[in-house]
Amino acid sequence: MTRLREDQLQEFYEDCYTPSAAAAEGEHYRRWRELGAVTKADHVVALAARAGLGAVGTVAEVGCGDGAVLGVLGRRGFGARRVGYEISASGVALAAQRPEIDEAQVFDGARLPVADGAYDVVFATHVLEHVPDPQPLVTEMARVAARAVIVEVPLEANLSARRPAARAASEGVGHLHAFDRAQIRAYAQAAGLRPRAELADALPRAVHAFGATTPAARAKGTAKWAIRAGLTALPGHVADRLFTLHYALIATPT
Repeated sequence: MTRLREDQLQEFYEDCYTPSAAAAEGEHYRRWRELGAVTKADHVVALAARAGLGAVGTVAEVGCGDGAVLGVLGRRGFGARRVGYEISASGVALAAQRPEIDEAQVFDGARLPVADGAYDVVFATHVLEHVPDPQPLVTEMARVAARAVIVEVPLEANLSARRPAARAASEGVGHLHAFDRAQIRAYAQAAGLRPRAELADALPRAVHAFGATTPAARAKGTAKWAIRAGLTALPGHVADRLFTLHYALIATPT
């Protein structure tokens, strides 16, 4: 796939949440987003607990897509009020239909139209890798977060992600950066935040086996999950150098 240009990004994300002409294809991607949302919500909840946040009032998601993650968080009772911001009107239209989301609105991808410290927790999952210059967006998230900022990205600075096929697939879905942990921590610190806790996840078995329709394909997905989970548990961040992990960081105002 060809790498998306910056001027193509808006249309690409608009299309992501527009119902597909092929009903089966649209349902496939909807199920994929819902499955991924469970793990992303797990990470938000886990990091909030590790940072000792306790009860959380207002929660805002930057780049909420169709609202799947906020929906899961709402069903788990995370946050007394949940707000989503998204650059695509099609995503906002879907997010606004979810009963767990109190408000969803389109924003310009740069500025959140609220006062400083408007929300207890502000988070973005798998957004920064799509942003041409991530630092201003992290700084904007820090501005409106009273208690904590959480960001999650894929760590694609590894051997597997350097393969031509993997690189092409990543660029084709709008990834503009290949991050490592240090870069994400640096963004937080430059925004005036103090990193408090982090986690890295090789993703659950259901993700690796998604779409498998035969016993052999399901077995392959299970084996991939088991190997990656085992390597991720090794000390020294060995897995970071081998394959893509999902990495999440929580940081608080200094």
